Amino acid sequence: MLTGKTIVLGVCGGIAAYKSAALTSMLVKSGADVHVIMTQSAAKFVTPLTFQTLSRNRVYTDTFDEADPSVVSHIHLADRADLFVIAPATANMIAKMAWGLADDMLSTTLLATTAPILVAPAMNVHMYEHPAVQDNMRKLAERGVMFVEPGVGPLACGYVGRGRLAEPEQIMEEIRRLLFPDQPLAGRRVLVTAGGTIERIDPVRYITNDSSGKMGYAVAQAAREMGAEVTLVSANVSLPAPKGVELVKVVSAEDMYEAVIGRMERMDLIVKAAAVADYRPAVQEKQKIKKRDETLTLRLEKTKDILAEIGRRKTHQFVIGFAAETDHIAEYAMKKVRDKNCDLVAANDVSRKGAGFGSDENELLLFDAGGLAETIPLMSKLEAARRLLRFAAARMRPAGGSTGS
Repeated sequence: MLTGKTIVLGVCGGIAAYKSAALTSMLVKSGADVHVIMTQSAAKFVTPLTFQTLSRNRVYTDTFDEADPSVVSHIHLADRADLFVIAPATANMIAKMAWGLADDMLSTTLLATTAPILVAPAMNVHMYEHPAVQDNMRKLAERGVMFVEPGVGPLACGYVGRGRLAEPEQIMEEIRRLLFPDQPLAGRRVLVTAGGTIERIDPVRYITNDSSGKMGYAVAQAAREMGAEVTLVSANVSLPAPKGVELVKVVSAEDMYEAVIGRMERMDLIVKAAAVADYRPAVQEKQKIKKRDETLTLRLEKTKDILAEIGRRKTHQFVIGFAAETDHIAEYAMKKVRDKNCDLVAANDVSRKGAGFGSDENELLLFDAGGLAETIPLMSKLEAARRLLRFAAARMRPAGGSTGS
């Protein structure tokens, strides 16, 4: 499947380097031309000879070891790569990439390449969750670097948590996706809503919810990967916008209503993943409410139902709603399908540990007019978004046709 493709594989120092040997073997068996660059630390765990034997190519460890006088090795490799993969990627290498350091063969070649870069982190759970590491990863993601999330489980240091290098099969799947992109939404216009809206009580207080916006942002990123022209209408989040996506920032439910309804006519697919406030204060005080009495009563009024209005107005659009529930999931999801005129409703149990608001993973139950149509098991929100959109794309009407839902 990878015949004719050149993969440069960077291997950093960590016990997970042994998995990179298996990855190299898989890549070669798939027909790829694999060139391995190892850090000095990586060579403490697995010998360069192992990768040389598996790749059938010279292994690079030293920027100044120029065996071929006709080329400058790090520039030659950087130019040849169809894809640059770093597995395992240590916190140190991620920091070098984020800050543009080039003090060894791998970091120097990374600075010189214009190929897509795929990073598979592996480290102790506390290192992975450290704000500095997370900030460095965010910087890289904003520049278009792609990541394969580490797995959760026992780590070599004795901890149990997120930090295990993704399995070689998972990295292979991501490599295939990047080199041969699946673009079922090419030429489509997609609108995604994300985040929790804010409804002001007074200048310093407001009503909101626990939505992080991660699922909506994952849907927007996945739709862009699949070739769509994506508009992301985002409420209150602290996430970088996916590359290549038009970002429309809003605050309140009313703001989101105006942004969505004003754009929906030109859209082919609408995914309403935002957690919009159902109620807002009937009166927004212009001055801060002072603490006086033992109790304070707020009178709330309903906000506009954006999804219902989309369902009422839709002509050709394929509409996906989200249902974040804590009980009777199927019942409430089916009610939303009927009442809001959705083509699909993606329901999830937000009370489940690891799959609720703010988590990096999700599991979805997809309902249509006929009932449960598909189950997406617990996985990263980005991969769940890809699965959701592939399912929807297969049901969307072809150009000039009718919907398949």
